[in-house]
Amino acid sequence: MVHTPIHGKRERKCPHEDVPTTIFRHVTELYRADTVIIGGGCVGVSLAYHLAKAGLKDVVLLEKSELTAGSTWHAAGLTTYFHPGINLKKIHAYSIKLYEKLEEETGQPVGFHQPGSIRIASTPTRVDEFKYQMTRAGWHPTEQYLITPEKVQELFPLLNMDKVLAGLYNPGDGHIDPYSLTMALAAGARKYGAQLNYPVQVTNLNSRSDGTWEVETPLGIIQAKRIVNTAGFWARDIGKMIGLQHPLIPVHHQYVVTSTIPEVKALKTELPVIRDLEGSYYLRQERDGLLFGPYESEEKMKLQESWVTNGVPPGFGKELFESDLDRIMEHIEAAMEMVPVLRKADIVNTISGPITYSPDILPMVGPHQGVRNYWVAIGFGYGIIHAGGMGKYLSDWILEGEPPFDLIEVDPNRYGKWTTTEYTAAKARESYGFNNIVGYPKEERFAGRPTERTSGLYDLLKSKCSMGFHAGWEQPHWFYKPGDETGYKPSFRRTNWFDPVGREYKQVMEKVGVIDLSPFGKFKVKGTDSVKLLDHLFANVVPKVGSTNISHMLTPRGKVYAELTVSQVYPGEFMLVTGSGSELHDLRWIEDKITRGGYKVEIENMTDEMGVLSVAGPYARQVLQKLTNEDLSDASFKFLQCRHLKLSNIAVTAIRISYTGELGWELYHRKEDSVPLYSAIMEAGQKDGIDDFGTYALNALRLEKGFRAWGAEMNCDTNPLEAGLEYFVKLNKAADFTGKQALKQIKEKGLKRRLVYLTLETDNVDPEGNESVWHNGKVIGNTTSGCFSYGAQQSLAFAYVPMELSKVGQKLEVELLGKNYPATIIQEPLVLTEPTRMRLQRKGESPKI
Repeated sequence: MVHTPIHGKRERKCPHEDVPTTIFRHVTELYRADTVIIGGGCVGVSLAYHLAKAGLKDVVLLEKSELTAGSTWHAAGLTTYFHPGINLKKIHAYSIKLYEKLEEETGQPVGFHQPGSIRIASTPTRVDEFKYQMTRAGWHPTEQYLITPEKVQELFPLLNMDKVLAGLYNPGDGHIDPYSLTMALAAGARKYGAQLNYPVQVTNLNSRSDGTWEVETPLGIIQAKRIVNTAGFWARDIGKMIGLQHPLIPVHHQYVVTSTIPEVKALKTELPVIRDLEGSYYLRQERDGLLFGPYESEEKMKLQESWVTNGVPPGFGKELFESDLDRIMEHIEAAMEMVPVLRKADIVNTISGPITYSPDILPMVGPHQGVRNYWVAIGFGYGIIHAGGMGKYLSDWILEGEPPFDLIEVDPNRYGKWTTTEYTAAKARESYGFNNIVGYPKEERFAGRPTERTSGLYDLLKSKCSMGFHAGWEQPHWFYKPGDETGYKPSFRRTNWFDPVGREYKQVMEKVGVIDLSPFGKFKVKGTDSVKLLDHLFANVVPKVGSTNISHMLTPRGKVYAELTVSQVYPGEFMLVTGSGSELHDLRWIEDKITRGGYKVEIENMTDEMGVLSVAGPYARQVLQKLTNEDLSDASFKFLQCRHLKLSNIAVTAIRISYTGELGWELYHRKEDSVPLYSAIMEAGQKDGIDDFGTYALNALRLEKGFRAWGAEMNCDTNPLEAGLEYFVKLNKAADFTGKQALKQIKEKGLKRRLVYLTLETDNVDPEGNESVWHNGKVIGNTTSGCFSYGAQQSLAFAYVPMELSKVGQKLEVELLGKNYPATIIQEPLVLTEPTRMRLQRKGESPKI
């Protein structure tokens, strides 16, 4: 993980910081602004700098005490190119490049040191993790190397090498003085016209009917087009002013600074930062001594829970907590074993200060669903490395109306009403304690689960399967049978679920299976302008009454913002269905379009009230037919039709669609009917050999059919043409849907890359997405998702590659765990969908299955 914990109080002063400033000339004055930023830490000041530099006028930042108060001033200031995620690497890279030139631009020194950093692997599993991270970094421009123990020792000669097996090395990493960084950003913000005002406390926020805001302060009111909450550990208090409970909690983080160490002083060059992952601490040079900070276990770490219930104490700004060395003693001992010169060093300073954690340790950045023109950049556990990049990212989004690239993992709308204070505390403990845990593929973390957001079937199924966490929901990943090795057994290679998932795959292909899809996001849209709205929102045509289609919402630049299933269930009334992780992300976008376009429609979020069961496989029709008098034959109930019917006297909205690509229906019903509906289906299918299947089998089935997934094959980084979604994009429809003009230009210019379909010759490891694709010794693209094909008995993946390397038959390589495996582009799909097979059969052709 990335580490930007906390640091000792700075004594250097910037000329601006000595003199409090304010825009108000008279008390109770009304002032107008475009954007009001609330909070003067490094993130808020970075946003002010980027908005002003991009030319936005009337950018106002309000800080209740002084710049850097809160978590910024005491941060350890670590900077790294590394991140286990994908696009967050771009945020880190932008920050470092900005910090390198900031002093030259602003005339303000920033105290930036770039000795590089090394993550230490001292177990074989950790070496596997480094190889896994190398293939995920290979198609990014930043430098990252897997280095030998000999190279580790050369770079950091003071290490005890007994346990070191390898290092993950990032040149250009290092640390920066957070106070000086913030002052340089502030100088830049002022230079470009932003107004930074302190001490000015925000006392209240009022939203106006036109979407603008009144920001109340003791000195007067500011009327603003938008507000951005960048208030650090005060962010919850700001959120409460408008009825939001942001899931944030302050964590006590400690680090230790030593006196001069002769062996450190004697070095000719600064030591790289090291992160001893098994010891769970970071260590860097601080002048002629060392500074190191641990992440203690969830049992030992400390939360400042009273601030959540009672708010931050008035006047807290540049204060610290009392240190507690006993709490981190095992990490101190681990550090002394790894860096023996520490044993002789004196501790001269112990810093213990608050940093803000969200439940999953990632920040919350972007516009907030349910409140117009309210944006957040909060929950930064690693604010120093994120400040530059997130300031630019958010500035671009505010100015251009869409995110510059996909970062749904930091969308504030990934949380909802289910994110309680208890859940937030449990997850923050876990996230802090797991800071340096091995990052496996398909990782699950169990603290705070289950939430109050469970499917109607949860109690019935929980002991029969391995559950996965999806936006607060529990959803079966795979099911147990006698003889299976049960439970969560993460691995970089094939593990205990591999054979059971093959069994479930066979179940759906040969008989009939049932899967709980209740986590889907589900919205009802109705009103006089509903058809007009959807025609403008979606690139596809609006389905007729009783019909369903797959539709995409595009951004103005023609990127794929979302994929939804759209059904017109009654004239002018639609049901929209999206993936669990996109629920509020998509709802916010639709609500924004409704407001801006003045559409006369109502939209209702039905996600929590509605359950979904999918029944799929060759016997699906005969099982469901036993439960209803409605004719389910192919002639009567065609593919992509929807209708209301009763199954075993339970009302359902049935859609003939299945992400498995097999014969199937999705059955939408009241959540309280889930158990009786499931029981009736299982009983009706007993003679047909019906059984459960989970999302891992569903993924294998959809990949064999060549179905794309939002968040993998398509997102805000991709356009629908390169993703192979032309069938769903109707450029010739009359409506000028969002993204249409951009897409026409993209088509005219021609594509530079394309999504292709690969088979791989692997051994005990399968692709899962985001791996490097090689050709002639160079990385030329990346996979987007992958798995083992139980039908073809080999690995399968989607990948983006340059057009000139995208032809069927092209030989490539995919890097998995440090080894390049042969791959071949094949004609998609590997297995034809059931409707296509039926159509070919009717024509007398023999379809491939």
